[in-house]
Amino acid sequence: MGITGIDNNTGLYGYGNEGKTDQIGKNAENVDGKDDKSKECQTCKNRKYVDGSDEMNVSFKSAAHVSPEAASTAVRAHEGQHVSNAYNKASESDGKVISASVRIQTSVCPECGRSYVSGGVTSTQIKYYNESNPYQQDLKVADGIKARGERVDAGA
Repeated sequence: MGITGIDNNTGLYGYGNEGKTDQIGKNAENVDGKDDKSKECQTCKNRKYVDGSDEMNVSFKSAAHVSPEAASTAVRAHEGQHVSNAYNKASESDGKVISASVRIQTSVCPECGRSYVSGGVTSTQIKYYNESNPYQQDLKVADGIKARGERVDAGA
């Protein structure tokens, strides 16, 4: 193969029973009628996270519940696994990671109004080098021809 770029979009997405509740926008109330924010609403309790990528060595391959308080840490760690995989893949195949970016997504629970990290997406680009490819060799020769005379001091 020649020099190729791979755009690898991988991510983690949370899902649950959003929009299927009776008390949308209301906080859970205790016996005294006061808001009890320490109590987890049904939507937050049933929300699960699952990985949507084809990488088998990352977390959340099967759906798992994560509390809203721990979701930020869990999603960031998960997306970090994708970045680490990109660097490992590049080093194994004589490549170089050109870019790696992570986008963390947030949402608001429709039942309790709590904001939480709802998922993340990792995008990576890897540039591979393959000197045995004839197209790559021709490109290298062409680049050499273009570079000749670029840094010549005519006064010397």
